Amino acid sequence: MKSHVLLLSLALLTQGAIAQQTSSPSSTSDDPSNPSILGSIMTPKPRYTREMVLGNILKGALENMHLSNKEINDALSQNAFKLFLERLDYGKQFLLESDVKELEKYKKSFDDMIISGDLAILDMSSELMNKRIGQIEKYIEELLNKPLNYNQKEFLETDPKKRVFPKTEKELYAHWERLMKYEVLGRMVDLKEEQNGLATDEKGKKKKPKSEKKLSDTEVEKESRSKVLKSYKKIFSRLVNEKRSDKLDKFYNAVTKVFDPHTNYLVPEEKEDFDIDMSGKLEGIGAILREDNSYIKVEKIVPGSASWKTKEVEAEDVILKVGQGKDEPVDVVDMSLRDAVKLIRGKKGTEVRLTIKKPNGLVKVVPIVRDVVEIEESYAKGTLLELAPYKSKIGYITIPKFYRDFNDRNGRNVTDDTRKEIERLNKEGADGLILDLRNNGGGALEDARMISGLFIEKGPIVQVKAHTGAVDVLADTDLKVDFKKPTVVLINRFSASASEIVAAALQDYGRAVIVGGEFSHGKGTVQAVVDLDGYVSPMAKSYSPLGALKITIQKFYRVNGSSTQYKGVTPDIILPDQFSHLESGEKFLDYSIPWGEVKAVKYNKWKPSYDIKTLRSNSQERVKKNEKFQHLVDSIKWYKEQKEKTKRSLVAADYEKERKAIREMSDVFKKEEESKNLVVKDLSPNSKDKAQIEKFDEFSKTLKKDAVIEESVMILNDMIKKTKS
Repeated sequence: MKSHVLLLSLALLTQGAIAQQTSSPSSTSDDPSNPSILGSIMTPKPRYTREMVLGNILKGALENMHLSNKEINDALSQNAFKLFLERLDYGKQFLLESDVKELEKYKKSFDDMIISGDLAILDMSSELMNKRIGQIEKYIEELLNKPLNYNQKEFLETDPKKRVFPKTEKELYAHWERLMKYEVLGRMVDLKEEQNGLATDEKGKKKKPKSEKKLSDTEVEKESRSKVLKSYKKIFSRLVNEKRSDKLDKFYNAVTKVFDPHTNYLVPEEKEDFDIDMSGKLEGIGAILREDNSYIKVEKIVPGSASWKTKEVEAEDVILKVGQGKDEPVDVVDMSLRDAVKLIRGKKGTEVRLTIKKPNGLVKVVPIVRDVVEIEESYAKGTLLELAPYKSKIGYITIPKFYRDFNDRNGRNVTDDTRKEIERLNKEGADGLILDLRNNGGGALEDARMISGLFIEKGPIVQVKAHTGAVDVLADTDLKVDFKKPTVVLINRFSASASEIVAAALQDYGRAVIVGGEFSHGKGTVQAVVDLDGYVSPMAKSYSPLGALKITIQKFYRVNGSSTQYKGVTPDIILPDQFSHLESGEKFLDYSIPWGEVKAVKYNKWKPSYDIKTLRSNSQERVKKNEKFQHLVDSIKWYKEQKEKTKRSLVAADYEKERKAIREMSDVFKKEEESKNLVVKDLSPNSKDKAQIEKFDEFSKTLKKDAVIEESVMILNDMIKKTKS
């Protein structure tokens, strides 16, 4: 029986760092072999090592605190081994099948290694990887020192999941020959476009060639080979010189990720870098990044940031290279998130050039001038919409995230800001409201509760279940209803955590009609961040710093008893979603915590006069006739087709033709017409300020191009009409 109690002071959020440990547990056991240990490690005996102390603290925390109540045993070890292997060589580009078999002798030993601190698999995997890297580097040096054959009909499989580990060195070299051809072809096309004046900048404008002198095809091919070789030699150097902390990261997170996708061990250097939000108090590009196997992916763009202003960097983009100004870019494939961020961060006013790969395969270079993120753009923002020929006034409030300053009671928070926007809209005579929670990844749980309360008299909002099985009900106790008129809530598959709580509560109460893509993200869990140094006694501080553990401790349930975890929230009215070709959501993540139910709580449903089925039917008819939506449907179909085409031709003519087609179609689908019937009113008190005028103009254009906004206004007009009648 696990009886250990961890005392935490929780500042509950629904994503990111959500708790700070304030006191250590009472246990004083100094036996690191005790699998239930979570307490202070006493003065270590000489045989103890830092990895032994760290491993036992992690094991105790995971087994005692995690929501799933899993145990670190042989079964979990086998799953951890698979994840470790993926982190080690996700692309199956270095190890042979025989190397993998050699490592498999440790596949049931992760539980033993975490207790003993003897992480033998790290030494063996490093030895094997370094051996293969040396062989491959020597091979491609010889390969790229002479022209390659670009007329031989062959293909490169770009999806690692469709490849297997090569059986022989000959097979390994054959893959690298294809990979090098593909890389060189890409460089050749870039150089040709650049010197022929066909290359475009981040705004789609033609770029001037760097030099008036044109290289011959032979010279272009030679320079491309040289650049590819130089780039890969840097990659190999980084892999061979991998830090011990990065190796520990692979091992420990192979274990934590089996518990669930949001439980992570943070090495000391990563404490501040995990789930990086480079807007905050940092000067950077304003992108939240994550590691996705060998790649660095954009998880979210911070509104108002330098990245956001380019309109070129988007969620799910892969960052391939990072360049400083005019310097040669550094390849960040297989680089740790921490090291990649060091390259991307920089002082305000300096330029960083990101080579990004879109989900459709398009590769482009985006220059970004680093800046301090304009926090104002991350706050709730309201406006008034009018759509001809309708007479009604529709309020619109977008909430990018559920923010709250826990260090300052008088600091700004999303609930107060939303309430102010509602008051302003009420004064303007708004007949209905669109609450836009699309791309809202969550935030303060307290604000999810209070914002839901702005639309109902009182009652339960969300149920929170701990790993102990205890269920707590968070309710709105304020009798005031700030907005009483028809309401639509917009969500998509990037709406997560707190935004799902609000959408689910208002849907269950019948208080709002939920509109959006097929489902929301499905993140219905709470994490706590535990500083592991708090569990080492003063006599053993020589082992510090140990890092931190972000661990899942609670799960959300709707008032009707259903969990938002895994399944997310299904809208009442489903519209075409530009992100539907992406496998984004909890259901696509390995070892995600399953959906579940608890007992429903009593709540008083709103009694709307409109009928959801009729609203849905009317909307479907309009969508069929709407050119914007049909354009969106066509683009979704094309993106899905491109995603399935994972084999790339290595014939030069075919490669150039394919890349040209992708670029042209991508440009076609990016073109969006502004609605001529939608009027967006600036309600800000400083509407005559020049900077405000520019910001609002951009905001207005975005709304007018958004087919979902226009359709939401029409849905609300159907609701208003029925309410009045």
